[in-house]
Amino acid sequence: MTGARSTQSGSNREDSEDGSDAVRGSPAPGEVLGRLPADAGLRRQLAAAARSRGRTASVAGEIADIEAELAGIEVEPVDLTAARRRVAEATGEIERLKERVAALRGDARARRAVDAETDETLDDLEAAAAELSAAQTEAIAAEQALERARAEAARARDERRRRLRLRDRLRNRRGVARRELAEAMYPEFRRALAVVPGGDPSAAGTGPGAYDGDPVAASLAAVRAAALDGPVELRGSAARRIEESGRSPRSLLRTADVRFRGARDGR
Repeated sequence: MTGARSTQSGSNREDSEDGSDAVRGSPAPGEVLGRLPADAGLRRQLAAAARSRGRTASVAGEIADIEAELAGIEVEPVDLTAARRRVAEATGEIERLKERVAALRGDARARRAVDAETDETLDDLEAAAAELSAAQTEAIAAEQALERARAEAARARDERRRRLRLRDRLRNRRGVARRELAEAMYPEFRRALAVVPGGDPSAAGTGPGAYDGDPVAASLAAVRAAALDGPVELRGSAARRIEESGRSPRSLLRTADVRFRGARDGR
């Protein structure tokens, strides 16, 4: 029963990893297997063991292509708000100046009707007309800038959608690679279960998804099946398991650097 519960927990971790690490590169084997008990699910541990032995998945080239394509996507933010504000301000200024020009024209006509002096009014009218022409030019430029911003925003949306599609595809391909590598390592893993403390080859089943045994034993077997260059740190239950076996941790795990942390602290 304990093994079944532990396996379910490992499966949940595996599902979470598959869904949340879409664009992260595959971690180095030591990052996955360098501290036991491992935080990763069984497939990820076995895939790391396979990579430590120099194995690559059949989809490795496809994964590299997707990663390169993703790295080439740069989506710059587009500020449509500022462009819209510029258009609105230019339009408002045009309306204000049109009203001023109309008012000055009316004033000039009224002054002519009574033979009053119109020079100052005409000067104001000329200045207002010049301001109106400049505002209209600014409005055209603002509209053009808004159209460019809208086109850039549309391109950015397309790029974001392409990036999401690539991430989904990368997640899928990485899952395929992880399953393939884990399955390739499974015969070696099954043999290692017969050696490590608490291991039971009969609990291995036909593949990583069928494993129904002790998770600590599984991690120990994954390390034994791997070819790690760096240290392996054993903590809590993993450390106690090795100490209680009375066997040499280096020969048991087939790694030269084994370190113990917290063997008796209950973790």
